[in-house]
Amino acid sequence: MHDPRVLLDPATDAVRRLARRGYHLDLAQLEKLLGGRNAAIQRGDEARAESKRIASAVKNASPEERPALVERARELKSTVAAAEEEHKTLEAELQDFLLGVPNLPADELPDGSSDDDAELVRTWGEPAQLDFAPLDHVDLGEKLGILDLPRATKLSGPRFAVLRGQGAALERAIGRFFLDLHTRRHGYTEFSVPTLVTRATMTGTGQLPKFEQDLFRTEVADRELFLIPTAEVPLTNLHARETLPLTELPLAYTAQTPCFRSEAGSYGRDTRGLIRLHEFSKVELVRIVDAERSREELEILLGHAEAVLQELGLAYRVVKLAAGDIGFSAEFTYDIEVWLPSQGRYREISSVSDFGTFQARRAGIRTRAKDGSRGFAATLNGSGLPVGRTLVAILEQGQQADGSVRIPEALVPYTGFDVLHPEQ
Repeated sequence: MHDPRVLLDPATDAVRRLARRGYHLDLAQLEKLLGGRNAAIQRGDEARAESKRIASAVKNASPEERPALVERARELKSTVAAAEEEHKTLEAELQDFLLGVPNLPADELPDGSSDDDAELVRTWGEPAQLDFAPLDHVDLGEKLGILDLPRATKLSGPRFAVLRGQGAALERAIGRFFLDLHTRRHGYTEFSVPTLVTRATMTGTGQLPKFEQDLFRTEVADRELFLIPTAEVPLTNLHARETLPLTELPLAYTAQTPCFRSEAGSYGRDTRGLIRLHEFSKVELVRIVDAERSREELEILLGHAEAVLQELGLAYRVVKLAAGDIGFSAEFTYDIEVWLPSQGRYREISSVSDFGTFQARRAGIRTRAKDGSRGFAATLNGSGLPVGRTLVAILEQGQQADGSVRIPEALVPYTGFDVLHPEQ
């Protein structure tokens, strides 16, 4: 969320910057709401000050003067009440307005609003040159006997998955490997967090109010809770409404959780198989940092996500997203895209984003320097990685001509096997 005064400051250039992501900022409406709220506050303060003077005057007033003063005191009481009510109404309208304004994209992001507008940063690994027609992960999984989509549909409807046998073991191994890498090598603290959270928690990281239609919501005994779309939500909000000493930053947190997304509006090829499910497992990385170091910290976070793919030997590339293609809360985003032989192209496996102070303002995550000065933290997050999409890449990049799949060496200690063989 933004400080409205910053948005109104011409130096911020908010209208131009937000237009790069396709958002029109109504400065006139913002100024009207802010000005009206401030005027209501001032009227209330002035009426309270006069009311105090009248109260003192009443004590020393003559019998002839007292009735007029008492009447004036009643008028001022009504004025204060009206000003407070107007302030409350305009404050709510201002907050609703600000909650709908996305973050300002960084100027160094390229223009555009689609994958085609992303800027290539680097590639790692060479996509394998297969001398046979590659299968996609669904066909591979079914031939290997590890993926059962029809029974998942029977249980829950479309866009759910059932993994069996070595497939379930591989899924479990991937998550354990991710967590061990990030906690032992990269210094993250692992958490086990709730997957049901409050509306305030969802609002803190920017999922609400804008993306309510993309969330799974439950209400039991008049208690409203939302299923998390990513562990970013509970991990970031662990410090909601807290003040953190700058000397304790950065904080680096990770968790593996199920994630739930309605994926409203998605269609086509990605709805087949494991790439775009309603429920999936993901290891998330969150960093809470000094706002002055957020971009440097983003590069660190990106390196941690890349290290996973490098350890697994999976070819990938890093791109800088266009200003019109970044998420609502982000000001800068890198996508990591892994090579999928069946599609002959790179596909997103992780987004790594710098939110600046945007989420911290919404969630109330403040900082305190040694000299006592206060500010807001910067928050960053990235997938490190989604288990299902990583499994997709392992199956496709590791497939052999005989239908078997080689497992990355780094996972063998976790799986106990190094090759998946087709069912006979």
